[in-house]
Amino acid sequence: MSQKHSGIELDTSLGYLLKEASTALRLAMEEVLRPLGITVTHYSCLELLSQRPGMSNSELARGAFVTRQSMNVLLQALERDGHVTRPAEAAVGKVLPARLTPRGRASLKEASAAVRAVESRMLGGMSDGEQAEAFRLLQGMIRSLRDDSDGGHGSDGSDQSNGSDRKG
Repeated sequence: MSQKHSGIELDTSLGYLLKEASTALRLAMEEVLRPLGITVTHYSCLELLSQRPGMSNSELARGAFVTRQSMNVLLQALERDGHVTRPAEAAVGKVLPARLTPRGRASLKEASAAVRAVESRMLGGMSDGEQAEAFRLLQGMIRSLRDDSDGGHGSDGSDQSNGSDRKG
């Protein structure tokens, strides 16, 4: 008696392949960051603060794909270890904007070099054109999922998924 499979075929699912690639990337990043005493989330937080100084806990959490609570715990540890500084009191509201310290910048420099090596390894078999095309395609997928988070229907329920705003 055979069962008919009605689920997603993992061998041909782009979503599953993307998740597999994401997991492989995270594992490779963890491998090179571990000897530096840094986690992927720790690295992400430092990188975000380097590029966007003064981000709030909530902004950092969104950027690093973690909960606000997890980011708060990480920020407390980073502050305790001298990687970031935050004001004792909020200038406005409850936001305590974080900034990298010289020690945080030094840790980030080393971690960034390690992560760049992982990314170079990941892209090693691709030409510059293929890399640019992969980047464009992934951005398009993200945009489509975010734009179509309402299921492809407008607020009035009409179908708006004609694809006219997508590049092919």
